[in-house]
Amino acid sequence: MTDSTALDPEDRKIVTLARSARARNGVPEGAAVRDETGRTYVAGTVALPSLQLSALQTAVAMAVASGAKSLEAAAVVTEAESLADGDRAAVRDLGGPGTPVLVAGLDGALRERVTTG
Repeated sequence: MTDSTALDPEDRKIVTLARSARARNGVPEGAAVRDETGRTYVAGTVALPSLQLSALQTAVAMAVASGAKSLEAAAVVTEAESLADGDRAAVRDLGGPGTPVLVAGLDGALRERVTTG
């Protein structure tokens, strides 16, 4: 576990936004992504009978739908111990193979920082 206060302010911001989305919407996960211009997109898990998206997949889709061309970073707040393959793929599709993804616990503490490699 890594101290989230060690994050730079912009990364700490997307972790905080992801945590807030999860709590506000009462969903299993919250996520936020930052695009190449510094804009952020925040989302929660989508669980409909006909559509299932993780919070991170939803945040990436929101960025794409809003015209983002790339991602600088992503964050997900989850109970899962590690980043799901589908989440890694969604971030890589828009951000490229070196995009950092911050995986935090429900308390906002950083568990790991991975790249989409």
